[in-house]
Amino acid sequence: MRKLIAAVTVAVVTLIAGQAIAADFPEYPPIIDIPEVDYGVEGSFYLRGSAAWNALWSKEAKAYECVECGGGVVETTFPFHEMGYGYSVGAGFGYETGTGLRVDTTIDYVGNEGLKVTKGAEYGTRQGDYTVKLRSTIALANVYYDFSLGGEYGYGAGGGAFGYVGAGAGAAFSKVDVSAPAGVNVASGSNTSFAAAAMAGVGYDFGSVVADVGYRGIYIAKLSNGAAIPDAVSSSNNWIHEVRGTVRYRFN
Repeated sequence: MRKLIAAVTVAVVTLIAGQAIAADFPEYPPIIDIPEVDYGVEGSFYLRGSAAWNALWSKEAKAYECVECGGGVVETTFPFHEMGYGYSVGAGFGYETGTGLRVDTTIDYVGNEGLKVTKGAEYGTRQGDYTVKLRSTIALANVYYDFSLGGEYGYGAGGGAFGYVGAGAGAAFSKVDVSAPAGVNVASGSNTSFAAAAMAGVGYDFGSVVADVGYRGIYIAKLSNGAAIPDAVSSSNNWIHEVRGTVRYRFN
């Protein structure tokens, strides 16, 4: 009888202990939470289109006058006294790193008219108003830095308002026509020159589409009608000031 009671007691204790131990084991199969892999901020390619209103300014024009019309010529400069006004449209392709830095290449068509010089009696022959009509294709390689206007340092395409600064360098392929006084003919022509740009503005990131508006100053080292002396007309250190709007579309 005592042996039977002892056996029953051992069986009961074993059953209770087994259930307690089983409660400490996880369910099978175990559920394991795997954290997402953080690849950091990724970049993206984009296409861009832009349109702008512009104003052209240059200090002076350089031309040539005959010396008593005996075959010799002398170089003469004439100050511009009115700015020219016009527009530009452009397109480009670029890449943004996701850290605020981005680069692109752009091609812009620039039209401008009205830059004027007046030759008075003090300049000798061919007196009157001369007005420049400019048509130029400007190709630039540009670099920018975008920064958040929400107080964060840097800008990683995270959406919202941002500001930017930038600079570019390239070439301008220009055609110059000059409207001259009656009876005076100034040859039209083309030239190629170094060009550079400085930019600043603000924008808003909507996600796949980014819009901005800002200032761009374009420097063109030389504008010329490409003619030989004494028919050559040119101006150096020319500046085009633009108010430009741009829309970018991200591929990814």
